[in-house]
Amino acid sequence: MVIGGGVGGLTSAALLASSGLDVVLLERAPRVGGKIREAVLGDRRVDVGPTVLTMRWVFDEIFASLGLRFGDHVPLRRAETLARHAWPDGSTLDLFADVERTADAIGALAGAREADGYRRFCRYAREIFDVVEAPFLRAERPTLKTILSTAGNLGLGGMRKIDGHRTLHRALGDFFTDARLLQLFGRYATYCGSSPYLAPATLSVIAHVEREGLWLPEGGMSRVAEALAAAAARAGATLRCGAHVAAIEEGRGRATGVVLEGGERIEADAIVLNADPAALRAGLFGERAARKAPGSEPRSLSAVTWALVAEVSGFPLLRHNVFFSRDYEAEFRALFDRAELPRDATVYVCAEDRGDAPAHEPGGPEAGARPGAEGGGERLFFILNAPATGDKHTPSSTEIHEWEQRVFQQLQRFGLSLKSTGVSPVATTPADFERMFPATGGALYGPVSHGWNSTFARPASRSKLPGLYFAGGSAHPGAGVPMAALSGQLAARSVMEDLASTSRSRAAGTPGGTWTR
Repeated sequence: MVIGGGVGGLTSAALLASSGLDVVLLERAPRVGGKIREAVLGDRRVDVGPTVLTMRWVFDEIFASLGLRFGDHVPLRRAETLARHAWPDGSTLDLFADVERTADAIGALAGAREADGYRRFCRYAREIFDVVEAPFLRAERPTLKTILSTAGNLGLGGMRKIDGHRTLHRALGDFFTDARLLQLFGRYATYCGSSPYLAPATLSVIAHVEREGLWLPEGGMSRVAEALAAAAARAGATLRCGAHVAAIEEGRGRATGVVLEGGERIEADAIVLNADPAALRAGLFGERAARKAPGSEPRSLSAVTWALVAEVSGFPLLRHNVFFSRDYEAEFRALFDRAELPRDATVYVCAEDRGDAPAHEPGGPEAGARPGAEGGGERLFFILNAPATGDKHTPSSTEIHEWEQRVFQQLQRFGLSLKSTGVSPVATTPADFERMFPATGGALYGPVSHGWNSTFARPASRSKLPGLYFAGGSAHPGAGVPMAALSGQLAARSVMEDLASTSRSRAAGTPGGTWTR
């Protein structure tokens, strides 16, 4: 059984069903996807969760193990421009998948020394990835014991390359002196909902995986979740949406099944929980199961987001755009020290109808043309980092409107003008995320990744309660769509190993599963 239809749960369901087990996935929402979500504005659908896919190889491997080709089910286009970045002083910088192209752009912005620093940074980030891929990403959560045993294979030099003892911001000083570049590459900590001034330098690996492949799914990120759901159903899993699990039952010292909100009981030999362990700890799956929950850890960031359709002029947007604040340290002090929304904040803007190249380059729009130029407007998605206080404060509509006006006025200072098309924007706050993902306060990335030991804060696939397993972005190996998929892989592997060792597996593959909404 799988509780939760996010990427981790869908992956586990597909892999377990393909191994011949009876699998039922229970999702309380009307549709699967978890944090991969869409908003409907008029007749337009807008991605309001993750906007790109990295580490495509994770999904290639998962679908191959199911006898499928990922690209056949989710058509993808690789982005050559990763993002356009802008600072209040008027300077801009595009990052590209090609190292030398980015180095040239950095050289033009900040000089040859910074360009060389970027080349060295790319080598450094690649070395970290080479070290962590097998023993960390593909294995059950590491412990100090397993790290020390792994060090025998990596050598002490390999362990030093992980660079977990320094903060990301401090490590970046080895490569860059320009404050704008320190800000830009420090932003990778926010991909885990963390601060570059507190997160380990190991997170530099995110820069490498993004540069190695940033993929745009045709039709939006929801196609990824739908393809996983279809693969699970094809393998024989039953997917039930609108099924709210009220309690995980325990007997004979192990998880034995669940009780739904309406009283229905479903027995299970193994349960994969694709939900934040904080919900288990809070008793949302019953008091008995709560006693076996992992301990509490500091929360990662939440967000305030807006989806809208608008006519755009001024600043030359690409598909992915970042508008930086004037004082990055002050921004993170507000977020983590005072738990408040910064007045001057970094804003991410995804222009979903745009390509990743300027108009004059291959792949860009026709010269002189803009998405929405015929008057229909274009789809835009704005993300503002916010503290995970959704269980403590629900903002009023007036407060949300004030935030919105502050952000849009800030963007006007960058030259970006927006004209409404009459369709009301859809705002999502930490309180909304708390309602969708209870007991998290709206934290979107599980435990925060601060300190050298943050790797150990995420629960492994096996819980303290035999028969109960964890999957999702709050579990090892971490947050993000591909990492959640890896967690689903690890959970499925642990289930199969444990069922085989106790001879409790019931091979009952049912061809052609069902998917109910």
